[in-house]
Amino acid sequence: MVKKQPLGFIGLGVMGSRMARRLLDAGYPLVVHDINPAAVKALVKAGAQVAKSAREVADRAGVVFASVPSPQVLREIALGVNGIIHGKAIKTLVDLSTTGSAMEKEVTAGLAKRRITLIDAPVSGGATGAEKGTLAVMVAGKAATVANFRDIFAVLGKVFIAGDTPGQAQLMKLLNNMLSQTALAMSLEAFAAGAKAGLDLDTMAAVINAGSGRNTATEDKIPRCVLTRSFDFGFPIASACKDIGLAIEECQALGLPMIVGSAARQLWQFAYNQGGGKRDMTELITYIEPWVGVTVRGKAARKIPAKAPKSRRRV
Repeated sequence: MVKKQPLGFIGLGVMGSRMARRLLDAGYPLVVHDINPAAVKALVKAGAQVAKSAREVADRAGVVFASVPSPQVLREIALGVNGIIHGKAIKTLVDLSTTGSAMEKEVTAGLAKRRITLIDAPVSGGATGAEKGTLAVMVAGKAATVANFRDIFAVLGKVFIAGDTPGQAQLMKLLNNMLSQTALAMSLEAFAAGAKAGLDLDTMAAVINAGSGRNTATEDKIPRCVLTRSFDFGFPIASACKDIGLAIEECQALGLPMIVGSAARQLWQFAYNQGGGKRDMTELITYIEPWVGVTVRGKAARKIPAKAPKSRRRV
């Protein structure tokens, strides 16, 4: 891959903006598009060129990366009237989104009619990983094609080959996210119980992280974003609902009842239904606290009044 060839980038949200910025900083010229003018302006200021549509991006770049929020948006930017399928330069679409294997296969088939290759490459690691270039990049596609992009993927993080068929990386990503979101939901319930019983929550975190209950929620999200009450992990509740929902649907299609996963999904969906879709995923705790009348906080947030959040409708 010649560095001076322009790359396209569609979707400049929490993850996309950071990944695009890393590519710019690594010397890759970018043509970008997003429906949010402020997100586009920030990347243009950093050196990117702007395109008015996904199709225009594909007119100007042979390789286009996409980081979009839903399966429906992926279909639109790939196969829609102003989609990349109509671009004059596009040869390869690299999908960094989490959109599920069914949609990935549909888009792959649609693009193939115009001899456009899709590389399935969802990422994991959150906003911090996207900014630092420490993401897990799960890749599925033809080996020869994937090999051409290893240098670019290395800018974003560590590559894991999930298979040679688009859709396989999507399933791997969804299973990862389902585990992460289920662990966070269960861990938050545990910390609410600890708070109700009068346990010191900083000590509780230290004990769990030294024992068998540790997970990414207890090691990172809860100490950094919940006990401090900063709630700034950088991933919204709406996206958590989408990911765990897609994961459960795909697992059920494979014949698994998903008893535990479905229970966790109910809690995420409850928070979403209360209007919490745009709130940070670590704010899920604020929908649990009213049930036991506590505020889950550590020493770093002791100045915050102990009064629990206003009660919300129960499940």
